[in-house]
Amino acid sequence: MKKIIFKSIAKINKIICPSFTRKQLDMSKAKKWQLAIIGYRYFITKNSL
Repeated sequence: MKKIIFKSIAKINKIICPSFTRKQLDMSKAKKWQLAIIGYRYFITKNSL
């Protein structure tokens, strides 16, 4: 059940949240809100796998 929920959230995030890897964002120069989005997307992706 938990995995299904995280997989659906991951699909929604793929559509809504920006992808910083496509923009070639440097992690050392990232702002706090960008790091928060990266961390959130990592958490969701890790739990959906």
